[in-house]
Amino acid sequence: MPAGIMIPARNMSSSPMIASNGYGSSSGLTLGQPNMMEGLHHHQFHHPLDMAHPTASESELARLQDEEFEISTKSGSENQEGQSGDDIPDLQRPNKKKRYHRHTQHQIQEMEAFFKECPHPDDKQRKELSRQLGLAPLQVKFWFQNKRTQMKTQHERGENTQLRAENEKLRADNMRYREALSTASCPNCGGPTAIGEMSFDEHHLRLENARLREEIDRISAIAAKYVGKPVVNYPLLSSPAPPRPLELGVGGFGGQSGVGGEIYGAGDLFKSIGAPTEADKPMIIELAVAAMEELVRMAQMGEPLWSVSLDGTSSNVLNEDEYMKTFPRGMGPKPAGFSTEASRESIVVIMDHINLVEILMDANQWSTVFSSIVSRAATLEVLSTGVAGNYNGALQVMTAEFQVPTPLVPTREVYFVRYCKQHSDGTWAIVDVSLDHLRPSSIVRCHRRPSGCVIQEMPNGYSKVTWVENVEVDDRGVHSLYKQLVNYGHAFGAKRWVATLDRQCERLTSAMATNIPNTDVGVITSQEGRKSMLKLAERMVISFCAGVSASTAHTWTTLSGTGADDVRVMTRKSIDDPGRPPGIVLSAATSFWLPVLPNRVFDFLRDENSRSEWDILSNGGAVQEMAHIANGRDTGNCVSLLRVNSANSSQSNMLILQESCTDSAGSFVIYAPVDIVAMNVVLNGGDPDYVALLPSGFAILPDGSAVQGGDDQQAVGSGSGSLLTVAFQILVDSVPTAKLSLGSVATVNNLIACTVERIRASLSCKVLNSAV
Repeated sequence: MPAGIMIPARNMSSSPMIASNGYGSSSGLTLGQPNMMEGLHHHQFHHPLDMAHPTASESELARLQDEEFEISTKSGSENQEGQSGDDIPDLQRPNKKKRYHRHTQHQIQEMEAFFKECPHPDDKQRKELSRQLGLAPLQVKFWFQNKRTQMKTQHERGENTQLRAENEKLRADNMRYREALSTASCPNCGGPTAIGEMSFDEHHLRLENARLREEIDRISAIAAKYVGKPVVNYPLLSSPAPPRPLELGVGGFGGQSGVGGEIYGAGDLFKSIGAPTEADKPMIIELAVAAMEELVRMAQMGEPLWSVSLDGTSSNVLNEDEYMKTFPRGMGPKPAGFSTEASRESIVVIMDHINLVEILMDANQWSTVFSSIVSRAATLEVLSTGVAGNYNGALQVMTAEFQVPTPLVPTREVYFVRYCKQHSDGTWAIVDVSLDHLRPSSIVRCHRRPSGCVIQEMPNGYSKVTWVENVEVDDRGVHSLYKQLVNYGHAFGAKRWVATLDRQCERLTSAMATNIPNTDVGVITSQEGRKSMLKLAERMVISFCAGVSASTAHTWTTLSGTGADDVRVMTRKSIDDPGRPPGIVLSAATSFWLPVLPNRVFDFLRDENSRSEWDILSNGGAVQEMAHIANGRDTGNCVSLLRVNSANSSQSNMLILQESCTDSAGSFVIYAPVDIVAMNVVLNGGDPDYVALLPSGFAILPDGSAVQGGDDQQAVGSGSGSLLTVAFQILVDSVPTAKLSLGSVATVNNLIACTVERIRASLSCKVLNSAV
């Protein structure tokens, strides 16, 4: 579609998916609108219109459900307690009178006594207790949830008080040591000493090291109090010493709790960690320099340190025994229950090496380019901005959260230092290494050994990137469906990083392209229109990925399922956010295994011709591609604007923005209903930040089995296939202060369950037909 041509809007006012009241109006999947679930009565779930006019018995049942749902926010004394990990927020409309549910003193005493013996009663115990006390099972369930939250809060408050006192004591000791150091004399000349700043040139590092040695020793002694064991002294950089891994603070891994508990994640690292103190900085610098040395050697070495993986790919995996010999550990054995994930991959990407360095050293650009892997990232402090106007010698302390697009794999939070250096041969290297010894009060579940990439300049604006990932991690919270994917290193390993980088480099090149042929119908040739549409699609993908993972920023609640394909939901309140429609948004997601290869699943889901087979909300209407932007060599990498031509006039103007992307590590098909007026502005180069989006879609990952390629019959026979995550974001109420009803939750649960059923049925038929 040539740029500048407006999209005609037929019967716009009656569209159930799009509010066409102006640029940036709310759009998204909504509940309680006509024809949304039409034709699904054979799946036995309630039509939204049916819920608006219940019978007398249905009305009484809904009233009881709402009352039971409200009990979750009330204790026996009317005090509202925090919600547990498997509770849904109780939101109340302002015009609805609040009902209080008091428990009697006898009921509270009985539940308190039972809580002391069994704080996590099962369904049978809760039913028996509810029968004895004359309460509903949900009342008992919510009371125990609130009681557990209350006890957890009290316990954490006590720990925080103790840790605060210890920190104050350490700070006082540190000041005393610094005062003593300022009056010390030089052992060589007898003159006064001075604490200077380290240069990042190796020659300056060696000169300054002698003057900082005493301070480092003193600070190392203080750090030993954090980790609970002596910290080994660092040898002088000027003296020959074997390279070593940088495993400071592994003692902080002890005392792990909550693995596989009610919620994923050990705590929000982004709230608990601050910038390093002045006393910590010399040791951080020393750590970063040694990490750089280790990374460069690991990127260059071959066998026996690296060997070819056994999963049928050409990936390099680490020989742990050889690593221990080559880089002797300085902090003792690996913590109990932790496993090592280490891999290496090389790739040539279509991007200049300087631009690559700039992206990796900027937390915002880094998290945007790797949005499917990095859910959140922040730079806490920049210790050095580099020299000569570039990032050579740049050093910064950061936090990041790494994710897999599914609620079944806990995210990995890391507190680390990132160091960038240009070497004498012209190559650039960027290394990360954990600073766990600086956050002793946090529960550490992932420790990042020296990891990063070495970037070599290639002709014609290309770069060769060698990526090394080397972590120790507690992965006991990973669901059994994803165990194999994680264990083989495909979930967080180097292969996924370089595959994502390669695809994103092609996407960025496409966004900057100027010579776009207009031979194909629907190709957007306007430079400004392409940039605006790609920026809007990028925000849609980031929002989808951040909302589907098991991040510590939000908590999923399990609704129902067979155990292998439970539906998990969470609610979000959207207020004054121009990128989202205002109101209560319900996110629902489920992950399951399919005996079909990932490329077949991806082609089926992204094809507009097969969309009616699974998309319930299109109501069986034909889907037509109106415009598209190619994003790379693979035809599957594409941003499209689709129209649903439904026989129902109220849905004849539905527009859908969709981005499909695929690489060797995984694939995505992400889409969102969009406003017609707003899209016309975007296609003419307007600002896309004010277009309201609620993205839904699919994340398709290999299941980690050894079989790669081949056909679907081979996949079924060998047990290999795909891991598919289906996720919806739906506006259940346009009033942000509204109460979430059980009816809305049930409708969304049925919607996602029916979508999964249709996908399974359609793909099974296609596999059988291809075998005939």
